[in-house]
Amino acid sequence: MRGGETVGRILVADDESLIRRLVCDFLKKSGYETVEAVDGKDAIDKFNACDDISLVVCDIMMPEFDGWEVTAKIREKSRVPIIVLTARTQEFDELHSFESGADDFVTKPFSPTVLVKRIEALLKRSAAAANDTSGEIITVDGLSVNLPSHTVTIAGAEVELTAKEYEVLVKLISKPGRIYSRDNLLDSIWGVDFTGDSRTVDSHVARLRTKLGEWGNTHLKTVYGAGYKIEVNKT
Repeated sequence: MRGGETVGRILVADDESLIRRLVCDFLKKSGYETVEAVDGKDAIDKFNACDDISLVVCDIMMPEFDGWEVTAKIREKSRVPIIVLTARTQEFDELHSFESGADDFVTKPFSPTVLVKRIEALLKRSAAAANDTSGEIITVDGLSVNLPSHTVTIAGAEVELTAKEYEVLVKLISKPGRIYSRDNLLDSIWGVDFTGDSRTVDSHVARLRTKLGEWGNTHLKTVYGAGYKIEVNKT
């Protein structure tokens, strides 16, 4: 319970006990309940055993299953927000984290206070999407986004997207034809305190286009030097 609102537990997976305890202690001081996992297998087992996990904080370099494998396995059954932690700084690690389905990427060493703020921001966005009761369905050339149910379909077939891929699509498709810059997408979806760069947007758009198949190739356009837009067929 936080601020009068019920929030499920946060799963913290890291084989470094000091990091794990530090994150959990800060979360508990902020009013959150936590579940600890000591490696990748333990993380998956704990996630499957608990039906009230609201968010996952997951280290990349763990025994049994690494953080990317954990993220991918969770994504097979859930859109719960996932934050990946790592001591590595290569661009590949960040891109691969997003490709695996992560929503945010934090490099060690990090500020526990900032991490908690990122967690709060992700939980708020996730709750807002889940509680949308507007009943609005956006449809463009055979693709439909059902805002209340948080689902995307093309010709009736559901397309599985990560939380961030979904948010990017909703942002673009809400105003077809409008060009959104990378900075605009970063600020509105990842938040102004996000420390990544435009590659984050590029990797999400690339994966979104792939998942949307021919529709994505036809409608999700890159406007070089400007950003991205959804283009509507004129016929």
